[in-house]
Amino acid sequence: MSLSSPIAYEDAASRIFGAALVDGRAWEKLAFLCDRIGPRLSGSPQLERAVRWSAERMRLDGADKVWTEPVMVPHWIRGFERARIESPIDWRMELLALGGSVATPAGGVYGAVVEVVDLDELSALGDSVRGKIVLFNRAIVSGFDGENGYGSASGLRVDGPSAAARQGAIATLIRSLGTANFRLAHTGALRYADDAPRIPAAAISAEDAELIHRLIASGSIVRVRLELGCQTLPDAESANVLAELTGRERPDEIVLIAAHLDSWDVGQGAHDDGAGCAMVMETMALLARLETRPRRTIRAVLFTNEENGARGGRDYAARHGDDRHVVALETDSGAGPPIGFGVSAGPGGVEWVRQIADRLAVIGADQVAPRGGGADIGPLEEFGVPLMSLMQDPTHYFDWHHTHADTLDKVDRAALDRNVAALAVMTFALAERESTVPRPEPARIDR
Repeated sequence: MSLSSPIAYEDAASRIFGAALVDGRAWEKLAFLCDRIGPRLSGSPQLERAVRWSAERMRLDGADKVWTEPVMVPHWIRGFERARIESPIDWRMELLALGGSVATPAGGVYGAVVEVVDLDELSALGDSVRGKIVLFNRAIVSGFDGENGYGSASGLRVDGPSAAARQGAIATLIRSLGTANFRLAHTGALRYADDAPRIPAAAISAEDAELIHRLIASGSIVRVRLELGCQTLPDAESANVLAELTGRERPDEIVLIAAHLDSWDVGQGAHDDGAGCAMVMETMALLARLETRPRRTIRAVLFTNEENGARGGRDYAARHGDDRHVVALETDSGAGPPIGFGVSAGPGGVEWVRQIADRLAVIGADQVAPRGGGADIGPLEEFGVPLMSLMQDPTHYFDWHHTHADTLDKVDRAALDRNVAALAVMTFALAERESTVPRPEPARIDR
């Protein structure tokens, strides 16, 4: 019976769901990526090994076509990193250089610390920060959005160093963008502006930021020495990994599912975004085993260089923006229990997706929110492609995000399988349904 009929459609979805929960191999894929390959920063041998391994694995899992597309990526090396409070007490701080930071001069930089909570407070200080080290000390709570979520503070990490440098600061520190006080430092990318000096920048643990705050509040002048041995080397060769299951009726129409293969150089990149890669790869493996392909082509992309440059996503859009994508769906929110999908689409897009997501209530993945997408598929928005994201419970994601502790043991195997089930059923439906997610109208998008 054709999968286009309602009976076969329900049967196929049930078989996909059952296979993902019972005999899926996402955990096996994630374990190999984490334990056998390890951290995968752009320019590293580990990332290029991951490119080769994931391509070969998707071939073995039954993809009709697998290929790689070269991308030149930044090659930044962390080097040594040390920071101490030297006055009014002696205290070694936990830190990680921010990705892309310049090194300190020999012997480091030494100066008094000025504490601010945001860029407005920094700006109000004017030249009084000249010759000093600026500490951005803002706590966040669980979640990606909201007044105190990750998104509300990430700009301090990205743009803070250049903002401080314009006012004469010699370095910046930032309270780690984490949600658990484990005395962990959380790295992440910065962006140097062309109109500002490049000064060294690092993240310190929440506990160390609080210590500095208390010392300053007591009336002390806090002086810190920061030493970083970072290097930026010439761009390196990398690649996006692509695989396809060819549609039976409309092979030129593409349902894109994606994650990013690179990670920071600390931890194993288990939640960010090894789990997403395992979900995408296992979804392709499950759908390859269907007796009949869905009517549209499913294309998987494992992007390179999301963490410190987003060049993989931009390269893909430049090469494939004019391909007939009917929707692009990204998973880059860890491996917490799935809760549903975000959707950025034309009018009625949320309701369209909700018709599919309702069947995922049994695993708690039936929420549909009017905002979807991701860093890597974001460039496709200008081509009018509806964007979606698989949403997970974010309660603990930022406990481990960008730290030495983002390791396989933090991933719950059952939750990973539920994520695969949600992604695989949604992907199948997107590729099989007669209608497609409404495309955005000019200057209007549901989000």
